[in-house]
Amino acid sequence: MMLQHYINWNPNPEIVNLFGVSIRFYGLLFVLGLILSISMLQYLYKQEGLPKSYLDKLTSFGLIGIIVGARLGHCLFYEPAYYLSNPLEMLLPIKILESGGIEVTGYRGLASHGGALGLIIALIIYSRKTKHHLSDALDLLAIVAGLGAGFIRLANLMNSEIIGQPTNVPWAFIFKQVDMLPRHPTQLYEALCYFSIFALMLVLYHTQRALLKHGGAFGLALTLIFTARFFLEFIKEHQVAFENDILLNMGQILSIPYIVIGIVFIFYARKKQAMK
Repeated sequence: MMLQHYINWNPNPEIVNLFGVSIRFYGLLFVLGLILSISMLQYLYKQEGLPKSYLDKLTSFGLIGIIVGARLGHCLFYEPAYYLSNPLEMLLPIKILESGGIEVTGYRGLASHGGALGLIIALIIYSRKTKHHLSDALDLLAIVAGLGAGFIRLANLMNSEIIGQPTNVPWAFIFKQVDMLPRHPTQLYEALCYFSIFALMLVLYHTQRALLKHGGAFGLALTLIFTARFFLEFIKEHQVAFENDILLNMGQILSIPYIVIGIVFIFYARKKQAMK
C-alpha cells in the first residue's frame, strides 16, 4: 500500500493560543455554523412575516438547548460510567487530574442526537413563550438544520475525530494523529450529506412550501439527516469500546427513533394537507 497515494491529514486543531486561552478550529467552525444558521433563519422569519423578537427568543433557547443537549448526550450515551463519577467534567470544560489539579480542556465530546433532543425541548419552551405554533417553528428550523450539522462535521475533521474504517479508495485520508492507515473521511461524507439536505430543503421551501407545513419539513429533514447518519455509521470506527459487542453502534441505535419520528411527522403533515 503506497501511502503517498492518499491524503495525509495532520492539521493542528489549535489555531492560536492567547495568554493560555486556546482558539481551536472546532470552536470556530461550530460558531460559524451557528451564525450562518441564524442568518438563514432571519431570512426565513422575514419571509414568513414573523417578528424579530421571536427569532431572538429562538436563538437564545436554541443555543442553550443544542449545547447542553449535545454535551449531556455525549456524556450519558457514550461514557456514562466515567462522567457520572466525574459530574463536574460533564458540566464544566475541565479535567480533574489525579494530582488534584485542574486542566482547562474545553468540552471534549458533543453528541448530535443529544443536541437534537435539546433543541426540540428548547423549541417547546419557545413555542409556549411566543405562541408560535410548535410545528411551524420546527418546520423553519428544519430547513437550516443541515447547514449547522455540516459545519460540526467539518469541525470533527479538523480534530481528526469520528474517523472512518480503513480503505484503499484513492481519496482516503491518513489521520496521522490516529495512525498511518488510509481511512474513509466519514466527516466529509457526512458534511456533504448534510449540506445537500440543507440545499434540498431550501429549494423545497421556495417551490413546495404548502407541502412543508404542519411538521412536514421537520419530518423530512429529520428522516433524511438521521437516515444518512445511520448508514454512514457502517463505515465509521466505533467511538467507544462497548460498541464492539453490539450489532448496531450507539449512533445507529439513537438514529432509529428520530427516523421513526420523522416519518410520523411526514404522514401527519400529509393528512393535514388532505383535510384542506
